[in-house]
Amino acid sequence: MGRVVSLGSINVDHVRRASDAELASLAERYDWFPRQGQTVRVETLPDEFAPDTDEITHGGKGANQAVAAAAAGATTTMLGVVGTDHERFGVRPALTDAGVDADRVGVADAPTGAAYVFVDPSGDNRIVVNPGANAAVDDAYVDAHYDAVRDADCLLLQNEIPAEPVAALLDDLAAESTRPTVILDPAPPAGVDPLLGRDAVDYLTPNEGEYAALADALDAYDGVVVRKRGGDPLIVTAGDDRFTVDPPTVDPADTTGAGDVLNGYLAARLAASASLRDAVETAVVAGSMATRTAGARAGIPTLDEVRAFRTE
Repeated sequence: MGRVVSLGSINVDHVRRASDAELASLAERYDWFPRQGQTVRVETLPDEFAPDTDEITHGGKGANQAVAAAAAGATTTMLGVVGTDHERFGVRPALTDAGVDADRVGVADAPTGAAYVFVDPSGDNRIVVNPGANAAVDDAYVDAHYDAVRDADCLLLQNEIPAEPVAALLDDLAAESTRPTVILDPAPPAGVDPLLGRDAVDYLTPNEGEYAALADALDAYDGVVVRKRGGDPLIVTAGDDRFTVDPPTVDPADTTGAGDVLNGYLAARLAASASLRDAVETAVVAGSMATRTAGARAGIPTLDEVRAFRTE
């Protein structure tokens, strides 16, 4: 089914189901508080920013995408760093139980990365990310696992770990005679520009907010753009070719992680030599199905479930 490596963030998600009034109050209090559908990285959170949580789950864009790729049938490896508290949260066993090879995940002397996920009454989310141990992904760590990346069929990247070692990795891959297909999820968009200009980036998967934020940089990008638009038709642009894919109608409970599921499935299907259109159509259905269950990973469907849904 193909080999996928996800190099990225591994978080513990603190989920808060919030009213519109509470979200408006937070937005007024903190000028960095995300808009609907937006992810914002905050290096140091104020002491008073301690929202009551309804649920603590496993997350991180890198880890979520790895779990989705495994659910789609790919042989999947996770590369990233957790904190000294990872055993308390069962972070690595959760990846292993989901079929992801977590043997190469490192441990840093820092807390595991945290994401504060605010889910509004309609199921849409706003995410505040505090990097924690994700910031410990450096050149030495990436170099130590270069063989796993180089030998993969598809590499998943996001922007929740330091950009510098990822940019160096992309330059090294560009010099290889054979290399994995690279899919970059430009979330959060702040600071992702250095990665967009790398020749090794083959696919870019922004949502509407990220697409708008990166409009100038996208003018110089000549790879495939898979533009995620929530419940609206997804737009795929590959050179002069352009097509759209309508997501299926579902009753969403929580959109957290839906984009990650789409990315993981896209990587797995491309790694399995599916056509671009088929890979995107399968990924869109998987991402939509995942929204029916609360939590970033709880609703990730298997490939058989996705195929059955498409048939129905």
